[in-house]
Amino acid sequence: MLLTVGELARRTGLTVRTLHHYHAIGLLAPSLRSDAGYRLYDRASVERLHRIQALRQLGLSLADIGTALSGPEPPLAEVIERQIARIDRELAAQARLRDRLTHLRAQLLTGQPPDLADWLDTLELMTMYEQHFSPDELQALPLHHNPDAWAQWRALVTAVKAAMDRDAKPDDPDVQLLGLRWARMLERDTGRNADFLDRLNAMQDDPAVRAKTGITPALQGFVEQAIVEARLAIYRRYLEPDEFAFMRAHYGAQMHAWPPVIAALRKAMDEGMPPTGTEARRLAGQWMTLFRGYAGDDPATHARIREAHAREPDLLHGSWVDPPLLDYLRAILAQAPAQAARDPGAGA
Repeated sequence: MLLTVGELARRTGLTVRTLHHYHAIGLLAPSLRSDAGYRLYDRASVERLHRIQALRQLGLSLADIGTALSGPEPPLAEVIERQIARIDRELAAQARLRDRLTHLRAQLLTGQPPDLADWLDTLELMTMYEQHFSPDELQALPLHHNPDAWAQWRALVTAVKAAMDRDAKPDDPDVQLLGLRWARMLERDTGRNADFLDRLNAMQDDPAVRAKTGITPALQGFVEQAIVEARLAIYRRYLEPDEFAFMRAHYGAQMHAWPPVIAALRKAMDEGMPPTGTEARRLAGQWMTLFRGYAGDDPATHARIREAHAREPDLLHGSWVDPPLLDYLRAILAQAPAQAARDPGAGA
């Protein structure tokens, strides 16, 4: 059985534009074309489309999906098993909420005063997230549907508060570990989506959100400085004294400027924007301005930073930057004049 692109779109609930985009970026090519030139899709195409959509639901970007499907593909049964596991997690979360509601109803019916404080705090936080993210985005935001995330964040916030209460400094080794853990959890719970990170940062500007999360401006500043100190401690091992002095003076100054640039560049990559495009070059220029702000202009320094990134996973973990994004950035810079095409390092 062969389907036209319109038929495939109708049967799967996708748009023709989406299928054309998948074709344009090499994710889903038609099986063949009719004599009239129409795209036609067969059973193998439907199976590959299932894999693509399954990986999308697991939070992978289109670029990461392309990478995953470029090598040996796992059996389709394994892909479906992962989908079932995700649905099971969602059902378990719904079941827990149902149990709470059932328990609450029983208490109310018997006239018992229910202890709702913790539960209502959780529900209020969920509502706050719904005010900043669309339903589709919430499905892609692990923090919203990971039942263990709330408890993990409360424990981490408590640990950071304890460090502040004992007058620990951001450069203390144990505090640096808290900072790195914070960065890794943020990356995990945003699904490695820098736009979601930017949105969460904006949410934290709301006093009501801060009151519920316990992440005060002082605590957030303390954690951010701990992250900076943890990464600087790694860079110190690779840089010359004068290079490190420059980095220490400037690293972290533009921390909040990175997520929008990273998100925009990843979106351009995911949408198949060619490296030669004007918008791609503009984004690369923004990236390089931020990068040179703490790395300087010396190619030798950039080479040492690249070595650090290659050897030290903690420099990329929690940065929302990965090798495919860096490869795309380098492809853009390769189109620029030689003096502007210095290697970007990892940036954020």
